[in-house]
Amino acid sequence: MIPTGTYRYEIRRAGNLVAREETTFDGARIKGWRESVDGSDRSEVDAEISSEGLVTRIRLRYARGPFSRNANYEAKDDFLRGSVSALGGRNALTAKLGRFRELNADFVLFRALTIAHVRARGQSRWTGRVANIDSATLVAASNKQSARSADSGGLRWTYEPRMGDLEEIEIDAAGKILRRRDNRGGEAVLVEE
Repeated sequence: MIPTGTYRYEIRRAGNLVAREETTFDGARIKGWRESVDGSDRSEVDAEISSEGLVTRIRLRYARGPFSRNANYEAKDDFLRGSVSALGGRNALTAKLGRFRELNADFVLFRALTIAHVRARGQSRWTGRVANIDSATLVAASNKQSARSADSGGLRWTYEPRMGDLEEIEIDAAGKILRRRDNRGGEAVLVEE
């Protein structure tokens, strides 16, 4: 499991600050927001976490200007089921969960949770299905992802969220993500206060 506390990240693209992200984990819930520096986009998350460290329910909100979307999902049995509401309409959605029931809601803390699960199982390599929720559309879809330790101490990881995409992740001994860089010029850096 990852340490409880508040996590603040600066999100950069090609070196320029584009957003700030703040999430809090209390052992049973992940709650937070990400907002672009110009204030035009805002994402919010509120996820319930089981004692095994798995997401059981998640509520999300995305707003861009006057438009907003809301989503509610529940992980039950082998599926993530829920609905997305936008522009007066509501769509029911289902995504298959993998055997380890991993979920990613496009916030840094969810990647840290997945890596914590891999480390807790004593694995240095992992490939599995992850229910991924896009932060802009709030639509859930399942895809294969993989991770492997890039050093003997397990503090540097290479993560492949989709075929062709690659992330380099640095964590501390407790499992906090200190820095995440992707092959498209994106970077999330933990801000210490």
